[in-house]
Amino acid sequence: MSSTVPQRTSSGRRVEGHSGRVALPGDHDWDAARRAWNLAVQQHPAAVAFPEGPEDVAAAVRHARDAGLRVAVQSTGHMAASLADLSEKLLIKTERLRGVEIRADEQLARVEAGALWEEVVTPATEHGLTALHGSSPDVGVAGYVLGGGIGWLARLYGLATNSITAIELVTADGELVRTDADHDPELFWGLRGGVANFGIVTAIELELFHLEHAYAGWLIWDWSRSRDVLERWVEWTQTTSETVTSAARILRLPPLDVVPEPLRGRDLVVVEAAYVGDEESGRRLLRPLRELRPEMDTFGVVPARALTRLHQDPEGPTQGIGNGTLVDGLPPDAVSAFVSVTGPGSGSPLVSSELRQLGGALGRPAPGGGALSHLDAAFAAYSVGVPVEAMTAAAIAGHLDLVNRTLGEWGSGRAYTNFSERRVDARSIFPPDAFERLRALKRRMDPDGLFHASQEIPTDG
Repeated sequence: MSSTVPQRTSSGRRVEGHSGRVALPGDHDWDAARRAWNLAVQQHPAAVAFPEGPEDVAAAVRHARDAGLRVAVQSTGHMAASLADLSEKLLIKTERLRGVEIRADEQLARVEAGALWEEVVTPATEHGLTALHGSSPDVGVAGYVLGGGIGWLARLYGLATNSITAIELVTADGELVRTDADHDPELFWGLRGGVANFGIVTAIELELFHLEHAYAGWLIWDWSRSRDVLERWVEWTQTTSETVTSAARILRLPPLDVVPEPLRGRDLVVVEAAYVGDEESGRRLLRPLRELRPEMDTFGVVPARALTRLHQDPEGPTQGIGNGTLVDGLPPDAVSAFVSVTGPGSGSPLVSSELRQLGGALGRPAPGGGALSHLDAAFAAYSVGVPVEAMTAAAIAGHLDLVNRTLGEWGSGRAYTNFSERRVDARSIFPPDAFERLRALKRRMDPDGLFHASQEIPTDG
């Protein structure tokens, strides 16, 4: 079937029932309309719709179906690369759906699909509550939680997707529905991990958790200490309780003003952690790492909302090419191999090469959990580079492949959606039984393949 885009009229674009803007190629601000948060990705959809509410989303879906276009959705575009080719597709950007309602007495938040984590965490902390948020305040809530979500409370409470209590979405028929454990529980199961394969989510209801403070920060060394620090950190992770979530990173920081002056232009190895407990026990907890005499130590008691910036991810649109994998274990040989391709002498063009501690609640099937209930791995690896000047996109992509191949000897062969910035076979994300359930759900909810998701669930073999 040939496809058509929304038609221009004297008053704008005609999409029946859609009150928001629809941008088309040739518009004076088309480049801004199609732009993702990740500026390294060039998106070229047939059109971009900016709905003002769920009814607009439904109208856009109906129009795309009638016009022979597929539909993709985006809130911020942090993971834009995994959407790949958007030609002949209507891109629905939910950035104007920003409503957040904190129901403190129920420990719940209702969050519209375009909201950012800071817009949830800040009002929640006024009630002594927090959400299982991401590692940056301007990451979109919807994509993060639907794809899993490993935050600073993850080992204590599990994947953020398990905190979802209800989802509102538009189906392939253009209908608005609400699903939860009692209303179409199979759809509710599949959405939690299946991302945008079954509909366009317009709002999510999330469980909130009591937390006012945490003991958190960084320990920082020159990267010449990488092997010693990472081996000690891996050993340390084997004994920490579920109240601790941590990560270790090799960083090659650029000489830019956005980087704090003591770290600017330096090559470092760091350990980051958040501990849900008091300062005295937190100090005891860190003693094995502090024995390695870090150059800098930023640990202290911080308000819960400060955890959104603990990772120091860039805020606002920026360029980045990243990818990751899951790892079953990190014996000394694995640590040495990782350092050899990311640390001193490696020639790595990557800004950050990270190993994130899993286990705890992350490693256990969650009661009533969704399609991605837990992660069957000990660590998650994620690396990223910024394609500027001599650091070309090709060099970065090649080195990302090298890092993943190097860790592959100790890997599970499984991928994690939110760390997969390339399209992968969905069989690598889900266990076989879950994958078959998702295929059956896709056949029921979207048999014609209207929805174009970042990691697509096929309806056939």
